[in-house]
Amino acid sequence: MVDELAPEAAAAVLELIERAARTDGQPAVSEQGRLQLRGGGRAGVRHLLVYVPGESGEDLVAYGQLEDTDPVEAPAAELVVHPGHRGRGHGRALGGELLVQSGRRLRVWAHGGHPAARHLAQTLGLTMFRELRQMRRPLADLDLAEPVFPAGVAVRTFQPDTDDAAWLEINAAAFAHHPEQGALTQRDLDDRKAQPWFDPKGFFLAEKDGRLVGFHWTKVHAEEGLGEVYVLGVRPGEQGGGLGKALTAVGLRHLAGQGLGTAMLYVDADNVPAVTVYERLGFVTHETDLMYRSET
Repeated sequence: MVDELAPEAAAAVLELIERAARTDGQPAVSEQGRLQLRGGGRAGVRHLLVYVPGESGEDLVAYGQLEDTDPVEAPAAELVVHPGHRGRGHGRALGGELLVQSGRRLRVWAHGGHPAARHLAQTLGLTMFRELRQMRRPLADLDLAEPVFPAGVAVRTFQPDTDDAAWLEINAAAFAHHPEQGALTQRDLDDRKAQPWFDPKGFFLAEKDGRLVGFHWTKVHAEEGLGEVYVLGVRPGEQGGGLGKALTAVGLRHLAGQGLGTAMLYVDADNVPAVTVYERLGFVTHETDLMYRSET
């Protein structure tokens, strides 16, 4: 277990994640986890790499990431095993070591909810407690009414650097009870701004009396022809007036204008109000990510 990966090790891990994703249909390590591989060490983030002897040295066959940054929740982990080395106990060994390193207080993501991941979770004595849905809807012939915003609200696009601090503040307020999104820092925002997909023209801010009251950050997955409702947030106290619905429409209309065929988003299954809103907008569940945890 190491606190920081050398650039060549980080590159090897990213290659492993990509190789597995081609087999599994989606990455086993989230965007945040992949970003945390780059740029040196990060407080509370550790890496576990599993090697076996190969023809030209040692081959990387499995990787696990442990993030212990939440002051309340148990440490969270993600892990991946090379498709050509599965069924040999590497996943069980890696999961067992993550349990030890976390003090047996562990949460583990299983992206896509594949049967093998479910079986591994059961083997490790973990129970499922969170379901994150990926929902999708076609963007062709998008028929959404012109967005209507609450009185006094104006919408503009994000200005990098100028809006950073204000956006981080409203993001933390809007997602105060969300274990991943609400904890984003300036470094996390900078990581995303440095990605090829970042486009401030698709990052919408709602202002009222000079203060941000909501936002809709969209993302384009160009290779897949997908547009994503990346993050949608409304400041506490501003909900219930139609701001979230209007911001959703603004973002979807923007994505449709990019010529994309499908929109996607992620939402917790137990967030019934949000799921209901998205279903009314034509979204249906495409796949699910599951999170398991230890009971100790």
